[in-house]
Amino acid sequence: MADATTRPTPRERARAELMRDLLAAARARLAQDGPQQLSLRAVARDLGLASSAVYRYVESRDALLTLLVSQSYDAVGHAVEQAAAASVAAGQAPARTWLEAGRAFRAWALGDPHGFELIYGTPVPGYVAPPDTVTPAARLWGVVVDVLVAAREAGSLDPAGHAFPPAGVVTDDVLAFAVARDPRAAVLDAADAARCLTMFATLVGAVTSELFGHLTGIAADRARAFDVVVATAAAGVGLRIDLAEAWGEPVAAL
Repeated sequence: MADATTRPTPRERARAELMRDLLAAARARLAQDGPQQLSLRAVARDLGLASSAVYRYVESRDALLTLLVSQSYDAVGHAVEQAAAASVAAGQAPARTWLEAGRAFRAWALGDPHGFELIYGTPVPGYVAPPDTVTPAARLWGVVVDVLVAAREAGSLDPAGHAFPPAGVVTDDVLAFAVARDPRAAVLDAADAARCLTMFATLVGAVTSELFGHLTGIAADRARAFDVVVATAAAGVGLRIDLAEAWGEPVAAL
């Protein structure tokens, strides 16, 4: 049983409940008006509160945006982490784990297109995400690193195409983050760090194309089209995804 001194006080519980309501109202406004038009006054009005009351909980529009940004990053990070963990638990190869992680990313985005647009769409004019958002944003990158490390350790990372000079492709922080998060990432080299960019950009780009209508009249089956985009880009990175196996169909039927 929790110690009485650690239990939330009635005031703390009331504050937490109001914050939940505030974020829910803000998300509804996000869907209706878009991030550029998000207004604390409108959110307060939706909650039946005076603007001054809301400012006691969130100091500015930008502070509210930061909460929503972090919430979205955490949501997609959790979805991708869960999918990757389930794939690993099932004994699937790193390449297949990446496909399952990508599918989870797409499912989250289709389920919360406004959250996707907030963190991966057009930047909100005048808003600069603070360092507070780095940790939740890095959750997806953590899965990218985990997959590459697992493939390196398994000896299955087999990049296609010519080798390239990796200097200047990504910042030194990418590899430093990976090693700080998990010392096993020391098996990755600078080219692998650069390949992380391909894996990340593939997911964002493929989902952006779908959500913003660029696949209309092009993709017959959007889920399969997404798998093909992910698998094709992954082959260049060195992850060979067997789509025939993933789809449960022989190659001749494709």
